[in-house]
Amino acid sequence: MDTATRELVRVIRHLKLNYDTFRQAAHMARKHLGIKPPVRGRKLPKLLSETALKAYFKTVDETDNLQHQIMLRILLYTGVRVAELFAIKIADVDLPAGKVFIESGKGDKDRYILFPDSFRLPLKAYVLAHAQNEYLFESQQRRRYSTRRIQQIVEEYADRAGIEDRVHPHLFRHQCLTWLTANGMTDAAIQLVSGHASKKSLERYQHMSLKDAQQPYQEAMKKLGVD
Repeated sequence: MDTATRELVRVIRHLKLNYDTFRQAAHMARKHLGIKPPVRGRKLPKLLSETALKAYFKTVDETDNLQHQIMLRILLYTGVRVAELFAIKIADVDLPAGKVFIESGKGDKDRYILFPDSFRLPLKAYVLAHAQNEYLFESQQRRRYSTRRIQQIVEEYADRAGIEDRVHPHLFRHQCLTWLTANGMTDAAIQLVSGHASKKSLERYQHMSLKDAQQPYQEAMKKLGVD
């Protein structure tokens, strides 16, 4: 134990500080001395390789489960959060406009997400086949899927495809937004459709309309290679 640590222990014992009072004292000392906590670096998400991504969706398609094919592609194509996905209603899907309404997403914000033109026909077929549903994704008991069940579905296909890396719903959000960025879509446009806004970026994209983001989004999705 070094000298500084021994002295600190002596003071704590002398003042009979418990854990909470010690934390408060340490906070006040940092504030008085102007000491700021170190900024922790954010780890970049580990994405699937192009080969692994294609293998994943090949496995999904081989099951002939239309519901899972639609669900997992929406995660990939739109970057929607899993908590937003399970709340989508049939009425929220605007097929002619190529968008889906997200009500009360993260931060209690409403927004629209886009989907590729090539996805319109399979999504339309699914919607028509489930027109009696309230929610876009419901079980055979006519109950909407839970976020946990969606997570399980995502993981099950990764296991079947032999992908050793952890695959989870939010990974597809990272995959989508990274792809859009790599294909030249501006931060402002990405934040508009992803609902991932910051105070710094608000001024940059608040005057944009979803129409402004449509073309660069569609161009980027044509190159994705997952149909």
